Amino acid sequence: MNRRDEVLSPNRKPGAPLLITAELPADILEWADSLRRAHYPPERNRLRAHVTLFHALPPGVEDELLQILGYLARSKPPEARISGLMKLGGGTAIAIESPEMTDMHVEISERMHGLLTDQDSRPLKLHITIQNKVDAAAARVLQQQLGPQLRLTRFRFRGFGLYAWEGGLWRPIRSVSFRG
Repeated sequence: MNRRDEVLSPNRKPGAPLLITAELPADILEWADSLRRAHYPPERNRLRAHVTLFHALPPGVEDELLQILGYLARSKPPEARISGLMKLGGGTAIAIESPEMTDMHVEISERMHGLLTDQDSRPLKLHITIQNKVDAAAARVLQQQLGPQLRLTRFRFRGFGLYAWEGGLWRPIRSVSFRG
């Protein structure tokens, strides 16, 4: 394990599905999280802003995932760009473009072939959800309000996060930083 990789939670429930995120740089995370706190229904907002790559991988592949993430993290941090708003029907997200991260997602998908859920098998649409589970009219109001203010910012992802889904919460397992 590289010293820049961080073990976050060795004690967790067995059998919990695994999630992988593309970790945001601090400034983008703080900005997106402030939007999420302002617009996500507070009773449902149990997570920080995030970019999910995979939603539910089987727990038995944790060691293999850590090897794959460690291999991919030898690369330089992938370039990304906030490209606009994404309409979610009953919510709003910040759309992100990153061909390099999309390629990494494809590589992980190929290694996990046969183990992916329907949701994780779909083409990747990188985004940060800042509003969800609201009526469509409320989502449209936020989109009209936020659209003109949105900065089309460039950044680099800082690494991968591996989490276990336990009873509606994400328990951190490991953070793997890009080293290239």
